[in-house]
Amino acid sequence: MGAALFYHLTRSPAESLVPVLIEKSLAQGWRVELRGTDTARLARHDDLLWTREGFLPHGRAGGPHDARQPVLLTLAGEGPAANAPACLIALDGAPVEAAECERLERTCILFDGADPAALDVARGQWRSLTAAGVTAEYWSDADGGWARQR
Repeated sequence: MGAALFYHLTRSPAESLVPVLIEKSLAQGWRVELRGTDTARLARHDDLLWTREGFLPHGRAGGPHDARQPVLLTLAGEGPAANAPACLIALDGAPVEAAECERLERTCILFDGADPAALDVARGQWRSLTAAGVTAEYWSDADGGWARQR
């Protein structure tokens, strides 16, 4: 069972962290699911991943080659990702189930520290996942760099 890593975004937006997490996952040989709750936000991530220096190959769920994608962008509620990911990156309160964490090598949950609703959702996810036995870690960028908090 992989751990659930909670990333508390206080200084940087998800758009700067997502590519880093994807690169680290791909370096491990893992396929990735990037799960969101908003079509427009996923479209922004889609554009970012294609246009950044050192683009990251990926696809949007619903294409003819979903199972072959190293990174698949999905909307919550679409069902299991067709690319058989080992890492899930969940944005904007996208739901994550304990059973998923058990199957995956890693689950990354990103939440906006300036949004009270996002904080509430992340706290609920932390309680739910840890109550189900998932190991959870809390990461913060409050000091300028990402560090695991104890």
